Amino acid sequence: MIAMLEDFFDRILGRGDAAITVPTFDGSLKPNQLLERAEVVGEFEAPEDLTCVEGALYIADGPVLRRLEATGWREVRRFEQTMTAICGLPGGGLAAALEGSEIRVLAAAEGADAGQAISAGGMRAVNAIAACPDGGLLATDGSTGEPYWQWARDLLNRGRSGRLLFIDPASGNVEVRASGLHYAFGVAAVGKDVLVSESWRHRVVSVAANGATRSVLDHLPVYPSRIAPASDGGFWVTAFTARTQLIEFVLREGAYRKRMMREVPPEFWIVPRLCSGGSFREPMQGAHLKTMGVVKPWAPPRSYGLVIRLAADFSPLFSFHSRVDGENHGVVAAAELDGSLYVLAKGPKRLLRLAIAEAKEALAA
Repeated sequence: MIAMLEDFFDRILGRGDAAITVPTFDGSLKPNQLLERAEVVGEFEAPEDLTCVEGALYIADGPVLRRLEATGWREVRRFEQTMTAICGLPGGGLAAALEGSEIRVLAAAEGADAGQAISAGGMRAVNAIAACPDGGLLATDGSTGEPYWQWARDLLNRGRSGRLLFIDPASGNVEVRASGLHYAFGVAAVGKDVLVSESWRHRVVSVAANGATRSVLDHLPVYPSRIAPASDGGFWVTAFTARTQLIEFVLREGAYRKRMMREVPPEFWIVPRLCSGGSFREPMQGAHLKTMGVVKPWAPPRSYGLVIRLAADFSPLFSFHSRVDGENHGVVAAAELDGSLYVLAKGPKRLLRLAIAEAKEALAA
């Protein structure tokens, strides 16, 4: 009852979760252009996720699994459906989510083995997978109300049906570890606990074995996505776009949101985007973004690219950005390998590479 009353007064007074203010990029999130200056190591048709298997980098490109080799990208496996997440397993195995509703567990990333198909638990929008030390799998099911591809609709519907799943590959059982999450999009094992990105609440939470959640990184100015371990402890947290006051305002106007979804084509909804600037019909454009054809440094971002480096205690250390006037937006995945950070910018469908030591020196300069 107390929580309901607090929520009621927050909505009347415009405070708490009902506020339309957006935190600034400052401190460890101070903007830079390191993602924009990163090396482009590949462009793809439909990239979705990255993973490392036995020291090799793999990318999910629609239904095709590709591996980075000295001569370029080689197709190593083709599925019958589009992959929405992949994860390397101990011993060279691979787990892949297909269309967000099935997880395929393979003994090896390459080969003809069809693998074990797991589709229990009502999975609908699986968008991230992580391996557990005990041999199990963790997965985030973004929404039980909308499929993987309809994440923008889930946001406008104020979705809170995301789940954290534990999967036993041996039996195929699927256990719900946490539910009621505001779009779960990213997972990593941390000892007995689990890190989960909760996109619509702009935070990263820790989920205990009993399902209890606590926020470890909140009030972010972005929508966090997948989480990847760092080689020397801690994590890389990606963010697929930034928040704006306009979107925060629209989310609090129920009648407007419903009419917009009913009458306006989805590509022109006022929602976060993985890329922008390609149409004169976009909601945010004109003089409040550009002056004489030049994007203003303070322009509100319709799309953005960001990777945050977290320490082992979950405190943010530094970050890599592609700002409003850049192109490498829609960052949905990252993987560290041999001293480099590989970053998947889904907006322009590019894979980027940064030498971590050099990037840190650039930040310190």
